[in-house]
Amino acid sequence: MIREFGFPELLFVLEGARWTILLSALAFVCGGALGLAVALARTARSRELRWGATVYIQIFQGTPLLIQLFFVFFGLPLLGLQLNVWLAVTIGLALHASGYLGEIWRGGIQAVPAGQVEAARALGLGYRSVMIDVVLPQALRISLPATVGFLVNLVKGTALAALLGLTEATRAGQLMSNITFEPLRVYSAVGLVYFAICLPLTLWSARLERRLLRRG
Repeated sequence: MIREFGFPELLFVLEGARWTILLSALAFVCGGALGLAVALARTARSRELRWGATVYIQIFQGTPLLIQLFFVFFGLPLLGLQLNVWLAVTIGLALHASGYLGEIWRGGIQAVPAGQVEAARALGLGYRSVMIDVVLPQALRISLPATVGFLVNLVKGTALAALLGLTEATRAGQLMSNITFEPLRVYSAVGLVYFAICLPLTLWSARLERRLLRRG
């Protein structure tokens, strides 16, 4: 039975948007933790660590996100790791995020004046103290606008989870389009949902960038 796209159908799309937000948050937090490790490896003294981190970043920046999600969802079961779609998509997005955030934060770390690092070492601080107390607070502040900008792209990237059957905003829109046969209205609503999620983040990123420029 064909239905019109009305308030109940819109509520279904909004319910999917809730999972979009949750998926984005999980992928960002997990990817951020791994991305920080990648950034530290990228700026380490060990050539092996730097090389390994560089290869890691190139893999995730040089391949499409969809292929990465397919690899996790279809490839890991071949290795004996059975994952449900939620876990597979979260892992795929987190790995993708770690490659980009690692490079963003690497730039922030290297933007901290070398003189501050040398002064901290002259005071007898070890590597851990230098990074935690001196470098990382400044590096994360410097790279915050780019980090928020990447989060916007990550939110939009969750739409690819629809191809694996996860019912987030895009998949909810697909289902409603199949029921109502009103794809223009349905996907206009889905687009507005993504716009409502991403616009505050975009404005925040621009505001942070202007504030950093004034301080600079």
